[in-house]
Amino acid sequence: MEESLEGIRHSLAHLLAAAVLKRYPDAKPTIGPAIENGFYYDFDFTESPSVDDLPTIEAEMKKILKGWRTVESRKVSSDEARTIFADNRYKLELIDDIVSRGEDITLYTWGDFQDLCRGGHVVDAQKIDPESFKLVKVAGAYWRGDEKNPMLTRIYGLAFATKEELDAHLIMLEEAEKRDHRKLGKELDLFTFSDLVGPGLPLWTARGTLLRNLLDDYIWQLRKKRGYEQVTIPHITKRALYETSGHWEKFQNDLFKVSTREEHEFAMKPMNCPHHTQIFARKPHSYRDMPQRYAETTMVYRDEQSGELHGLSRVLCITQDDAHVFCRGSQIKEEALKIWDIIDTFYTTVGFGALRARLSLHNPAEMEKYLGSEDMWLTIEEELRALTRERGATVVEAIGEAAFYGPKIDFIAKDSIGREWQVATIQLDFNMPERFDLCCTNEQGERERIFMIHAAIMGSIERFLSIYIEHCAGVFPLWLSPVQVAILSVGEAHHEASAKLAGQLKEQGIRAEVDESSETVGKKIRNAEKMKIPYMLVIGDKENDLTVLSVRKRGSKDTVEHATNEFITTVRNLIQERSHEL
Repeated sequence: MEESLEGIRHSLAHLLAAAVLKRYPDAKPTIGPAIENGFYYDFDFTESPSVDDLPTIEAEMKKILKGWRTVESRKVSSDEARTIFADNRYKLELIDDIVSRGEDITLYTWGDFQDLCRGGHVVDAQKIDPESFKLVKVAGAYWRGDEKNPMLTRIYGLAFATKEELDAHLIMLEEAEKRDHRKLGKELDLFTFSDLVGPGLPLWTARGTLLRNLLDDYIWQLRKKRGYEQVTIPHITKRALYETSGHWEKFQNDLFKVSTREEHEFAMKPMNCPHHTQIFARKPHSYRDMPQRYAETTMVYRDEQSGELHGLSRVLCITQDDAHVFCRGSQIKEEALKIWDIIDTFYTTVGFGALRARLSLHNPAEMEKYLGSEDMWLTIEEELRALTRERGATVVEAIGEAAFYGPKIDFIAKDSIGREWQVATIQLDFNMPERFDLCCTNEQGERERIFMIHAAIMGSIERFLSIYIEHCAGVFPLWLSPVQVAILSVGEAHHEASAKLAGQLKEQGIRAEVDESSETVGKKIRNAEKMKIPYMLVIGDKENDLTVLSVRKRGSKDTVEHATNEFITTVRNLIQERSHEL
């Protein structure tokens, strides 16, 4: 986000608070930051507004904006600040925090509105285009994100430098709503949720499971060519495993815990890497055995807050296409480049094209968040920089985005409506081998500390599919379509031929489904189009001997005749090529 635009968004958050207080004098403003694409402010209302009230609040913002010019700031004592905000317990709590950190208390004033603030505003409020922002959403939010605290009302706004940019973003949001994976998942019969099972726990239908398996099988083919072996681990573990790895201390509040009859404490695994270390540690390894490459697709479990759950993008059970490479330091570059090849091949094949790479580094000012010494971090981070240079990739560096056990290369995909998503990752880990004392015997017969590389291609299959369904708008390429050919039988006299054709297609590895319902042919075509099936074959009197087929492609209104053998060969080849063409 550009600094000037961030300043505009920050100032608009204050403007929102000022407008709310004009319309709702009893409201208690709490905090309101600039965020990606806009801003929000949290309030404690006596009676909360709804989304229908946003136009009125927005109109008040534009009215107030006419009288705002430059912002004034001043330092105040804690006593003065407490006097000013005496009737707002949220601001008093913030003041206490500022005092405890030994920081200055500053007030920022626009017109007759003042607020606690660290600064970072637009210099002149009149430079804000009143048509470049819009209030869009009302939601609940716990004070300071803690479910034990009071529930507040959060009002979101969008803000851009110009009206044209705002309008373009609103169009994108409209398109995103049409592509919502929750809506399409239901329409395409891919997955469902059950109140009896619980939120955040998707249930996959046969079609959805097929889609998951096709993607996962493809990744396994790519890995198998590069020397990976499949392993299997249990879904629970003694807490001692995560205490050794460091995950218990950092993530114990995010774990599902299980107590046994003998009062032993276990945890549902939130990640797989500690288990995989124990497969490596089962026996001594010579340098001749290195590297060891383990791959596994399995579920992990994380106790997310219910308010953070969202369709497939945030769930309690996460299916990871996980892999770990145990290697010597001299092998890191070669192994990481192999993973990069897999990532590039997979995302090109599924239709995302080139990915952007981000080097996620530790924050030297917060070393307490990370395992290991800073010297080791700096050494390994330079190793990843060298890797990106050899790859010839343009990389953005992100301070503070590393995992707690090591730096990583994150890959960013842009979807078909311009949104960016973090997808695959290559993580370099020097801490877990240290904690579990993982070594190999080198050429001199000495114990040599090894390294781990964590490699996720889709990462979370659930989250990947939430992105991919919206990217494709549910229009999957032929090789991924759960049903590839819909056979539409005109009447009872054509059912036998339709069933025979379906058998022929299935023998050739083509997924076919027969519609023998009593609906009209037009309705059957519309139903197949709604399910986004790539090919529709109408079987009537003319096609009953199955020598010639009437073929209608997805997205086309034309029906074209093809010889049956020619059609089957063409479709089979397109599937094998994983083509995006029909």
